[in-house]
Amino acid sequence: MNARSTNLFGLTQQELAGFFAAMGEPPFRGKQMYQWLYARGMLDFGAMTDLAKGLREKLLHSARIYSLSLVTNQISRKDGTTKFLFALEDGLTIESVLIPPARSFSGREAAGEDEQRRLTLCISTQVGCPLDCAFCATGKMGFFRNLSPGEIIGQVLEVKRLTGKKITNVVFMGMGEPMMNYDNVMKSVEVISTGVGIAARRITISTAGWADKIRQMGDERRRVKLAVSLHSADDATRTRLMPINKRYPLTELTSAIEYYYKRTKQRVTYEYIFFDGVNDSPKDVAQLIALARRVPCKINVIPFHSIAFVGLGGTAAGLRPSPRMEQIVEGLRSSNLTVMVRSNAGEDIDAACGQLAAMIQQKHPPPVAAALPHGVHSSVPRRPRMRAVR
Repeated sequence: MNARSTNLFGLTQQELAGFFAAMGEPPFRGKQMYQWLYARGMLDFGAMTDLAKGLREKLLHSARIYSLSLVTNQISRKDGTTKFLFALEDGLTIESVLIPPARSFSGREAAGEDEQRRLTLCISTQVGCPLDCAFCATGKMGFFRNLSPGEIIGQVLEVKRLTGKKITNVVFMGMGEPMMNYDNVMKSVEVISTGVGIAARRITISTAGWADKIRQMGDERRRVKLAVSLHSADDATRTRLMPINKRYPLTELTSAIEYYYKRTKQRVTYEYIFFDGVNDSPKDVAQLIALARRVPCKINVIPFHSIAFVGLGGTAAGLRPSPRMEQIVEGLRSSNLTVMVRSNAGEDIDAACGQLAAMIQQKHPPPVAAALPHGVHSSVPRRPRMRAVR
């Protein structure tokens, strides 16, 4: 197969129809290929039996199907959360996390939550991340590149294939800032929702606050859910934790969120980690309450997960979980806000919120490793500060 041939994996149905039309084939071939790739997860032209043999042979010379290669996985002994390390075609690596039902949130308030009954996959959109939030391991890797639509979609189909389980929810909360890869992310959403069959209402995109793209989501009336990684309703504090706040301060961010809600009428989720002495004072909480009342929302409180394994300095080195978190949560609820507390699912394998880094985890060697598929070797080509888990 020609390495420069067209990779069909990641193309939309319209793009596949165009590909076949350029080959002199009827456009309905695009729909057939779309079903084979995404609904059936078939990556072998030879097995696509409703395509003529001559066409299949032609595809072997003019096209290819490349998704991802599994390097290894780790399964939490505590809660069954599974972290997958995937190798990309250029040798870079990314991580995805599968969260079992009833593991997303903790506490009695979570018992009736829809998400507690779902099998949720957390996927990545970039190799590394350029935003360098103080509490996130991914940002300590630096930024390498955006993922293609096929590399994003591939995480869903590969995990589905490897586990044999039906994934019900997808959250774009893994490595990277989805809004900085907007076009590829939205193309992947289209394929996941229409091809793979996971409804848009069960897909969540989490952003650190890329206001321009939040507005664009509103203009396009996207039906996926929007989550905003907030962590402070004070500009100085938020800038200290999240440098993106220099580009999009809270006035601009909240304006974009209000615009998004006006256009879509969809409730926004705010994600918040309470740090001791940083963003957990009565004043901080009062500012959060005032911001949260501006549009209908839900607040997801995330426990702080250590990222000391990546090496820390500056603000990150001084972060500690707030001992007042439970008290604050009750105060928020008494203010008539919907508040959920995320669980620590996957923390023992560095797969919890903020811990994805695609690096060797000296602290937690893999408790369970999957057999490598045929043709995949453990010696994944390396890049600076990017090393495969072994």
